[in-house]
Amino acid sequence: MSNIPSWIIFTLGFAAQFFFTARTLFQWLKSEKEKKVVAPSAYWVLSVIGAYLMFVYGVLRNDFSIILGQLISYTVYLWNLNAKGVWNKLHIIVKALLIGTPFVAVGLLLHDAPRWAQSFFHSEGLPMWLVLFGSAGQVIFTLRFVYQWAHSKIHGTSSLPLGFWIISIIGSATIIIYGIIRKDPVLILGQSFGFVAYVRNIIIGLRRGVQQERIVTSGDKDANP
Repeated sequence: MSNIPSWIIFTLGFAAQFFFTARTLFQWLKSEKEKKVVAPSAYWVLSVIGAYLMFVYGVLRNDFSIILGQLISYTVYLWNLNAKGVWNKLHIIVKALLIGTPFVAVGLLLHDAPRWAQSFFHSEGLPMWLVLFGSAGQVIFTLRFVYQWAHSKIHGTSSLPLGFWIISIIGSATIIIYGIIRKDPVLILGQSFGFVAYVRNIIIGLRRGVQQERIVTSGDKDANP
């Protein structure tokens, strides 16, 4: 990994963050237009592309916390693609590539597990507490998609509930702090924009909830002369 120029690695990371930022911006604009929080298919398509690139970036950076987060969320992205009806429209080769790549990558890492463990947990002289802190941020950030998946399964539709955005803010703040300590511009810039969008989605969601409550209340009054 060390033979790969750092500018190539960071370009890959910024490319991943570009797709993550694009998904957030697209979802945000759609929500503003609809006056409610929505989860368009494009959000999940861009998520898959971004996660694919970010996973590779994490491997090249020997960053266990990034790899951990992307492996879990990647599966949720694919589930949502299927829930949105996009998965069945993909070519069989694309499906095989999306499903097979993570397994191949993990297989290569586990093939020489002791060396990779040493590389991940002691990379660039990082103290263990920082690795655990970064991993905690990624786990929290990833749990938002686990929550989203569970919520969507229960309600039978792919959606982005209020709890998703609350967890996003907590995880994002942790990752930003981790990125500042690690001096990682990819993590800092990528999370900073998303943080603003998460706050805005919470505002939209709460406002929508208040409006619906008023409608229900108004309907109850009309029904009781």
